Amino acid sequence: MTEQRRTNADDATTDARANGGLDVEHMSDEELSEAYLSLQADDETADDDLDEDLDDDLADESDDDVDDDEEADDEDGLDDEDDEDDDDEDGEEGRRYPGEPFRSGFVALVGRPNAGKSTLINAIMGQKVVITSSTAQTTRNRISAIYNTPDMQAVLVDTPGLHKPVDALGEELNVSALNALKDVDIVAMVVDGSAVAGRGDEWVAKHVDAAEAYKVLVITKADLVDQEKAQAQVDRVTRFCTFDDVIVLSAKDDFNVDAFVSLVYHHLPEGPRWFPEDMQTDQPIEVSIAEIIREKALRNTRDEVPHAVGVGIDHTFYDEKKDLSIIYATIYVERASQQGILVGAGGRMIRKIGSDARRDLERLLGNRVYLKLNVKVKDNWRSDASQIRRFGYGEGA
Repeated sequence: MTEQRRTNADDATTDARANGGLDVEHMSDEELSEAYLSLQADDETADDDLDEDLDDDLADESDDDVDDDEEADDEDGLDDEDDEDDDDEDGEEGRRYPGEPFRSGFVALVGRPNAGKSTLINAIMGQKVVITSSTAQTTRNRISAIYNTPDMQAVLVDTPGLHKPVDALGEELNVSALNALKDVDIVAMVVDGSAVAGRGDEWVAKHVDAAEAYKVLVITKADLVDQEKAQAQVDRVTRFCTFDDVIVLSAKDDFNVDAFVSLVYHHLPEGPRWFPEDMQTDQPIEVSIAEIIREKALRNTRDEVPHAVGVGIDHTFYDEKKDLSIIYATIYVERASQQGILVGAGGRMIRKIGSDARRDLERLLGNRVYLKLNVKVKDNWRSDASQIRRFGYGEGA
């Protein structure tokens, strides 16, 4: 990937505001690396002392890991030697279902926008693998999270929310979601328990009903409804489709998430571990980087720039000597007014988006990150099929 050249003064102004006034256009990657610390020190939204901030983050994560390990050992009554035995996949130690076969397969999560599919996958994985926000249609790719235990490997396929499309992007997302129903072992229809199921859910259920896989109705957000309302939702949706199983859960409160994982295990076929055990997603790193940036743009602008945001990764460079990743990315919108919202007064909004994204990117990549963000207008890109695929959305991913 090569850096895209700016073509007008407006782009240059936007870029300078987003990057603390550095002349990034005429700086080499090595020069950017040298300027990184001084740039971040001037960033209004960055911490005053990045070294201390990074050390604190790493220390907190280390403490959390130690606490989690100690709690797990206390609960299970295991010592270090037992933990080492648990790593023996071929043995029975560490297995939740000793004597049962190893199982593997694919689980597609489908449903309306904002049903809670991505939140459920992140809860199962124990960390953020898929971006989330309150904005509908946050997920634009068919993203697979790979859940590994000594008993199974479940490939969890997160799909775009099924909806009535209003442009080429919407049509592409629907195609992607519906294609996910093919060749999977389990289809989980995810329904928001706090919103009364309607015609949109009925439309989704008809497609689920036609699938040959094992069908599970998952009612989410149980923390927002009582048992009576949850049961009423189950009764509504089961009129639309014949399900093999039903479960009510709350990913936020970790209620019945483990029960859903157990259900998945018992209905996956026997099979090998298809992916490496340490692999958590099938997405290229560039896609993960772009998705993190898009999430921060959505979260910071809310409904002001809802679905018009697309992100392209222009160039990446890793400075091994400084353990620093330099990332050039462009956020695309459809109108100049949306560009102004993302840049913000004096570049404050784009700096906030960049600072928020940088923190997640440093956790993802395991090293310091300098993130160069540009904002450009690409008229009506959501109606351009070639541009949609260029961003990697839908079946173009």
